[in-house]
Amino acid sequence: MSNKNTVGEEGLIIDTTKMNEGKASALNLTESARESTASNQGFAGQLFMGCFKPNLIYPFPTQSDEEKKIGDDLVAVVINFMREHVDAEKVDATQNISDEILKGLSDLGLFAMKVSKEYNGLGLTQVNYNRVMMAVSSHCGSTAVLLSAHQSIGVPQPLKMFGTSAQKEKYLPMFRNGKISAFALTEPEVGSDPAKMETIATLSEDGKHYLINGKKLWCTNGLIADVLVVMAQTTSKKLKNGTLIKQISAFIVEKEMPGMTILHRCDFMGIRGIQNGLIEFKDVKVPAENIILGEGKGLKIALATLNIGRLTLPAASTALGKYCLAVARDWGNERVQWGLPIGKHEAGENKIAFIASSTFAMEAVTYLTSHMADDPSLDIRIEAAMAKLFTSELSWEVVDTTLQFRGGRGYEKASSLKARGEKPYPLERMMRDIRINLIIEGTSDIMKLFLAREAIDPHLKVAADLLKHKLPLGEKLRSGLKLASFYSKWYPKQWVNSSLWKSHAELGKLSKHIVFIERMSHKLARSIFHYIGIYQNRLERKQNLLGILMDIGTLLFAMATTCFYAKSQKELLKSVSGLDEMTPEYLADVFCLNTSRKVNVLFNRLSDNDTRKEHKLAKSVLNGDIKWLEEGIVWDDFN
Repeated sequence: MSNKNTVGEEGLIIDTTKMNEGKASALNLTESARESTASNQGFAGQLFMGCFKPNLIYPFPTQSDEEKKIGDDLVAVVINFMREHVDAEKVDATQNISDEILKGLSDLGLFAMKVSKEYNGLGLTQVNYNRVMMAVSSHCGSTAVLLSAHQSIGVPQPLKMFGTSAQKEKYLPMFRNGKISAFALTEPEVGSDPAKMETIATLSEDGKHYLINGKKLWCTNGLIADVLVVMAQTTSKKLKNGTLIKQISAFIVEKEMPGMTILHRCDFMGIRGIQNGLIEFKDVKVPAENIILGEGKGLKIALATLNIGRLTLPAASTALGKYCLAVARDWGNERVQWGLPIGKHEAGENKIAFIASSTFAMEAVTYLTSHMADDPSLDIRIEAAMAKLFTSELSWEVVDTTLQFRGGRGYEKASSLKARGEKPYPLERMMRDIRINLIIEGTSDIMKLFLAREAIDPHLKVAADLLKHKLPLGEKLRSGLKLASFYSKWYPKQWVNSSLWKSHAELGKLSKHIVFIERMSHKLARSIFHYIGIYQNRLERKQNLLGILMDIGTLLFAMATTCFYAKSQKELLKSVSGLDEMTPEYLADVFCLNTSRKVNVLFNRLSDNDTRKEHKLAKSVLNGDIKWLEEGIVWDDFN
């Protein structure tokens, strides 16, 4: 079967004629599920095109007094419950969240946080949901993942977005009664490549039910779930531009349906209390009305659901940043070395300042993207991916820095610290728990590739006709003129523009950072354009290069968000004691000073790197040419 060009709802986008069959198939599948709406019209997407539009995120969104009170009241109750009833160290040690805890969470309505009041749920906004998840995450990572997997990517969210009235009426009310849901997408041989999915759903001859067969791996909550969303390949095929595309569909599967078998419970480095495992489906009979949105819509559902599901991770990351800040403050004052509290030594001050400014930035990104998610008119694909990438990477650094600040006590388990009479800060457990955030809901590497696809999309659309296979010469000439017309206006603006003279004086002390962001957005846009011209179809293989460009865009987004958040917080915190000197603007300034240096380093890395040598070295390792370097160790070859 010959590979064709990948086509979306708006026409051809990517040429796949030179790809192998497997790669073309995977690309066609993901492109067919990709939203055709212009995600690059948001603030973050515009940065990649050298268009700085602060009005899209400033004034910074805030909660109404009514919504804030709802959040305040529930967060206070949740904090008390977690403190009084959840022994996070015991959950970690026993790998079990007790029935008593589950009942307590249910009594508080936390399994129905995102279920609308129409279906007996709490009907929380994304902002208040994330505030609750911040409180839970600060105390017990396993409990946070249980709740998040249940309703951010489990049954409630897909049904909220795509379910029929009948599906909602049947399933959503059960979550107020403590029923638990899960999401089954990953398989032993399927990670980020859905084209390799092997789980199959076969429609019966009478069209009344499907039989699901296959295995699903890493199904969080899957071992205790009452109901699951299961992704499976339906046997019908969809022909697009001469290429057969697999149809991935989403099904609501109840645990009472015969044929589901738990083959293994996975044991992880962190979040050890979660019920996650390998599940086999053998002729599981699912009513046809349990399909969500229709055949072939499963991947679209998964991608859209993950956009929202990812936003729990910024909340969790911010929570641990806040906890680390409290630890750093306490330990920095308490521990005295060489006649001075370690927090007042320069090395200690550097760590504390990093923890504080980073936590403030993570909070800013968390609240902005949460507010954006509450606006159904906004496409948050890019912002959600950036928020997940930025906060998961930065929070890992924050926890690592805090552990280092605590020294041996950071490395020691909280239970051991408590047993010998010291404050049992659980940094060791927090480090194990938080590491998964760089992997789940899309690894950092996948997030960068996802962002790269969105960043390059406007350029592909401008050049779409020229990329079409066997386009008549006359049409190619017209397309070439259209292309020339666009770039003859767009490209000069990336060199000469208002960023050369704008001061953004209305931002006060932070104006210099806004100027930097605007100027760097033009430099970023130029760089992306240049590399598209240099590498053309080979650009998708330049993953390190694309990763650097996406890191730059993500950091510029975080800087802008932090600055605008600081301005809004300054107004809200006017009455706080000591704020005249240590304002939110001060925190934002420290964060932006450090981050602007990172941006400059990343731009230098675009041309100053060792990618070719690293490619050659990695190839030699894979070929077994450097096995001599592995000598002298105990090594079990499991092949």
